[in-house]
Amino acid sequence: MKDMKAHLEKLRVEAEECELISKLATNPTKKELFAKLAAHHRTLANEVERTMNESK
Repeated sequence: MKDMKAHLEKLRVEAEECELISKLATNPTKKELFAKLAAHHRTLANEVERTMNESK
């Protein structure tokens, strides 16, 4: 469970970093790419969290 918590936190941090890069990007393609990556990392984090809650 400890590993899953660490992975969950890492995914959340990566999502925030991607969102920040997306907001700061001036290139529309990069802006869209990093927005999609942020959303993907959030989805993965939600799945990890759901799995952790089901394991309790």
